[in-house]
Amino acid sequence: MLSSFKIEFTVISSDFEEKGESLDPVKTAESFALGKAEDVFNKLTDKNDVLVLGADTVVFLDGEILGKPKNEEEAKNMLKKLSGKTHTVVTGFALINKGQKIVGHDKTLVTFNDLSDALISEYVDSGLYRGKAGSYGIQDGFPLVKRYVGSLNNVIGLPTEKIFEHFKELNI
Repeated sequence: MLSSFKIEFTVISSDFEEKGESLDPVKTAESFALGKAEDVFNKLTDKNDVLVLGADTVVFLDGEILGKPKNEEEAKNMLKKLSGKTHTVVTGFALINKGQKIVGHDKTLVTFNDLSDALISEYVDSGLYRGKAGSYGIQDGFPLVKRYVGSLNNVIGLPTEKIFEHFKELNI
């Protein structure tokens, strides 16, 4: 996504462990995004002229956070829960440079189609659910989503509109 905006960047994996999620999806997403960004920032030897961006996405339905599935069975169960319902996607983000930390989030409402067991199985068999909050990617080409209200980029995993507002504050 950042490439499409002609922003030069380097991907550095975080070793932050996503533990201690709360029942509040905003707190969880922001906390995990900050943990990832701080982990990467602390690994850097030269912290001058560097901006670290961390992000984390959670899916929230009926008072429950649906994180990344551990296996196919968990993925199928999550997709069955989401079928025909509206849920909230929250992506937290954190921007860190030598002098500042900015933490924020965006929310998007997503309504799923009624999913057949066959479609759920086909999607899970594709492997595209792996590593994705709620066991799905809106961009994956399967007819999972009926509609969404808010930012598509937020659902994909990076609320660029909100992040770019802060880039302006940081003169980037």
